[in-house]
Amino acid sequence: MRVRDNVWPMSVPVPDLDDPRTDPQDVARAAAARLAEVTGVERHDVALVLGSGWGGAADLLGDVVAEVPADEVPGFTASAVVGHAGTLSSVRVAGTDRYALVLGARTHYYEGRGVRRVAHGVRVAAAAGARTLILTNGCGGLEPGWAPGTPVLISDHINLTGTSPLEGATFVDLTDLYSARLRALARSVDPELPEGVYVQFRGPHYETPAEVQMARRLGGHLVGMSTALEAIAARHVGLEVLGISLVTNPAAGISPTPLSHTEVLEAGRAAGPRISRLLAEIVRAI
Repeated sequence: MRVRDNVWPMSVPVPDLDDPRTDPQDVARAAAARLAEVTGVERHDVALVLGSGWGGAADLLGDVVAEVPADEVPGFTASAVVGHAGTLSSVRVAGTDRYALVLGARTHYYEGRGVRRVAHGVRVAAAAGARTLILTNGCGGLEPGWAPGTPVLISDHINLTGTSPLEGATFVDLTDLYSARLRALARSVDPELPEGVYVQFRGPHYETPAEVQMARRLGGHLVGMSTALEAIAARHVGLEVLGISLVTNPAAGISPTPLSHTEVLEAGRAAGPRISRLLAEIVRAI
């Protein structure tokens, strides 16, 4: 058994993540200790946040060692969004001796639970030993050639949420936030993967056509309601980040069809087998 660096004493109460006096890293360490206890896996090597449309990838990664309801782990709550699993899973990656932590319980900023909850999952991943993080999402596409079901590598992001997961005088360089090395590795699996800049809005409403055009003029190619805040937190705790978006619909104004979450889920189901295989192959190659 490998020895974990961070062990939370079971006799010590877990601090309240929402208490501003609490160090969120303490809650992350407590959650990692709880995961090790209930999964029997002392260290995870890679972590994945599975967004809308990506849930089926967990089944292709390898053997699921354990699956835990998110609300049984400190700092997590049950998923509030249809299309998200609401569980944390430990998976032994097929053909390797490595373990993946699959975070199927993403908290979105628009849920009103605070940015600490949004960033908690990636902080737990780092506390659980991961050095690589794969962030996925379902999003609106600004490029007419990207049909629903197209996976796109994230090369950079624009954060329009008006907030940051970092607190106090915490200065982190984001120049190479989305790893060029990991994007090259992903293209070795699928050379046709395009890449673009992801723009995170606050949500939960979809963007207006004017906002989509603003995002385009700012240099954006994808619009959505997640990922950027998580990526910032991930860089702060030392994770190497790969971001992949699934275009589930043309963004507002790109297509005359009204937007709906049902459309997002349907596009995810249709693309599920392809993107699940892609993600599993990328994880095995890391």
